[in-house]
Amino acid sequence: MATMNVSVPDRMRDWVQSQVDSGNYASASDYVRDLIRRDQLVQFIYADAVAKVEAAIAESMEDIAAGRVTPAEEVFDRLEAKYSAMIKERKQGRAPKTNKP
Repeated sequence: MATMNVSVPDRMRDWVQSQVDSGNYASASDYVRDLIRRDQLVQFIYADAVAKVEAAIAESMEDIAAGRVTPAEEVFDRLEAKYSAMIKERKQGRAPKTNKP
């Protein structure tokens, strides 16, 4: 295993030592290794999320180019009708109907 020397302000050193003293970590090195593992996981999750968003944007752009779109006004009209019906049913004391995909 490689060795690294890291300089930190006193407050950070005290924080690390408090984590060791609490029994959460066996040593300062154990704490730093855990921080690095967590950061690696966050970076992986972030990169995966960005890739999914970029793929969704690309797919949407392809749909637009191919004319596979619904005008916003039509979507808003359908939503307004749906939620108006739900409000009306609630006022009449009935459970609203749900359209499950």
